[in-house]
Amino acid sequence: MGLSFPEGAKRRVTILGSTGSIGRNTIELIERDRSAFEVEALTAGSNYRQLAEQALRLRPALAVVADEGAYAGLRDALNGTGIEVAAGKQALVDAAQRPADWVMAAIVGAAGLEPTLTAIARGATVALANKECLVCAGELVTAAVRNNGAVLLPVDSEHNAIFQVFDFNRPESVDRIILTASGGPFRELTREEMRSVTREQALMHPNWEMGAKITIDSATMMNKGLELIEACHLFPVPEERVEILVHPQSVVHSLVAYRDGSVLAQLGAPDMRTPISLALAWPERMAVPDVRLDLASIGRLTFEPPDTERFPALALAREALQRGGSHPIVLNAANEVAVAAFLTGSARFLEIADIVGETLARVPHRPIEKIEDVIEVDIEARASASRLLRSTAAVG
Repeated sequence: MGLSFPEGAKRRVTILGSTGSIGRNTIELIERDRSAFEVEALTAGSNYRQLAEQALRLRPALAVVADEGAYAGLRDALNGTGIEVAAGKQALVDAAQRPADWVMAAIVGAAGLEPTLTAIARGATVALANKECLVCAGELVTAAVRNNGAVLLPVDSEHNAIFQVFDFNRPESVDRIILTASGGPFRELTREEMRSVTREQALMHPNWEMGAKITIDSATMMNKGLELIEACHLFPVPEERVEILVHPQSVVHSLVAYRDGSVLAQLGAPDMRTPISLALAWPERMAVPDVRLDLASIGRLTFEPPDTERFPALALAREALQRGGSHPIVLNAANEVAVAAFLTGSARFLEIADIVGETLARVPHRPIEKIEDVIEVDIEARASASRLLRSTAAVG
């Protein structure tokens, strides 16, 4: 049985970042029940060929590629289809402005902030798969959601899990939130052993299939630090009552502990189609037939505390959250620069957290009152991190 939205209407959707892992999984779910969905816009970074293939299948009103150099290829691929084609940063914002009542915000990095805020500003239901929006501008984003009557649905498996078991009607009954972490591919390595890990090793996540950037963030455990910051914006629980727990099997996606001693958890197979489907069909649930959890075959679930000495990114993120203001923006920007350098071979694995920590120390703190402040700090932090990388390379 398919989905049935109010008055039998189709849900009109836009996917910001349709060629990434989250975007592709969203499209797969939409194609399972085409009668329930109509696609308004699809956007991609530079992969115009895959974007064109998706557009030919889903027939959106608009297809946008952020890389202006890819415009001609996309235009030629969709010539004669009636699909509007555009390119560039402003075109991404324009796509978010289109009349879709549900928007998947899956553009990786700080580049997703303005399009996401645009969708929120017109009161859309936004499925948030972009960590950086809340990390860099959490107070601005949540205020915009309140002021514009928008709905924010977390897609990260951890926050989606909390969303399912958090008592929003009685938040005072919550004792703490527990974010689970797989620990990544280097969970059992010493710091010395991590000095020589390669790009290929860091991209081999034991449980999840994700994009390159978030996979490296999982290996450094920065992803869990970013999720800590997100959680404090999504849920009315103070930072000191948000914990991180390493759970290598990635079956318990997160937990909420209540003041009576009860602990509620959401369990599921490590497959992003589960949280995406919850957001896509919300407030209903949709069938995802080939995603099933078999606890008997898994046999054992284990848990352990995180090691912030071997994975200093966790401590850096918590400190940035505690200090507030521009610090989370600097944390995120420096991390994006350092991860990109590692992926291209111009930085070593352990240098990622080192670059982030040093950038946090160098970029002056300032309050954040508007989106322009976020953009200015982001630019400054990226420039500082890039200079650090160049000086490190010169010394090395």
